[in-house]
Amino acid sequence: MKPLADDEKTALVMLYTKNMLVRGEIVVKENARVSIWLRTQGVPNFIHVLAPNVILLEGTPPKSLTYPEIFLPTAEVIAFHLAPPASEPFDYDASEQNRMMQPVNMLVASFMLKGKLRISTQADLATYLDVSSTGWMSVYEADITNPYLPQFNLHVPMLLVSPTHVSFGLV
Repeated sequence: MKPLADDEKTALVMLYTKNMLVRGEIVVKENARVSIWLRTQGVPNFIHVLAPNVILLEGTPPKSLTYPEIFLPTAEVIAFHLAPPASEPFDYDASEQNRMMQPVNMLVASFMLKGKLRISTQADLATYLDVSSTGWMSVYEADITNPYLPQFNLHVPMLLVSPTHVSFGLV
């Protein structure tokens, strides 16, 4: 790894793909909000993860791997968040009128998420999903589990999901 520039920092994150979970550090600009980083301009085609712990979920049992560095195709990432206990302020204005938190269950590859989407009080989930054209959707107060990793039980205040790769279920 090259030395950090004066305007850079590292952040411990977790990334979910169709067949793996990656936990490691990424390098971002010092003033970047990591929790919404994938929404920003200039996100690379490959996410450079330092000191990653990788869990492959395609075999039985899941296999754990470590590398000094890994380059993960950004297009394969389905979900992304800061690794607990780190957190940042939410990406919305709590005083904004006509918004509600819609509880949902989501399937993110083999991971199950129970969380909340912030949607208009004038829309239902189907309408929200149809009209939303964002590449990354925020999910709040999420509990994440995986039936292939019984010990994996994580709560995160906020994460991003790629809505075109997630199945949504009403609670």
